[in-house]
Amino acid sequence: MKCPKCQTITSKVVESRDVADGDSIRRRRECLKCDYRYTTYERIERPNLAVVKKDGKRELFDRDKLLAAIHRSVGKYFQSELEIETIVARVEEELYGRYSQGSQEVVSSEIGDLVLEQLAGCNKVAYVRFASVYKDFRSLDEFENVLRQLKTG
Repeated sequence: MKCPKCQTITSKVVESRDVADGDSIRRRRECLKCDYRYTTYERIERPNLAVVKKDGKRELFDRDKLLAAIHRSVGKYFQSELEIETIVARVEEELYGRYSQGSQEVVSSEIGDLVLEQLAGCNKVAYVRFASVYKDFRSLDEFENVLRQLKTG
């Protein structure tokens, strides 16, 4: 693992702990050359999963892209990056659980729905913000409909 400060590949692990329901390990490392401390994450490599976009194009599932999308739309409504990481891990687990036995494709709207499902259980404001981006709200009525749905059930 290269040090992000000096690019040296020698480091030592200072601390390790499980993250996101045991699906990954967070490691604090210290560079042996410059003493800079940084964090890395270790995950099981998953088989390739193709995402079918709205326009029919296919691209490989990108965990980092999903993490960035959630962070962009709702990041400040969570107390830590770990909460967003946990949501992404749960969505990823669900996706690979559904598709590991059959097709290796998933429609992008299914990913959005899974994220909304996770957000509904932990942060209603984040849910509405993500829904407004994901569903491309164009009017106040669309916001009101989602708020009404959240209040009733």
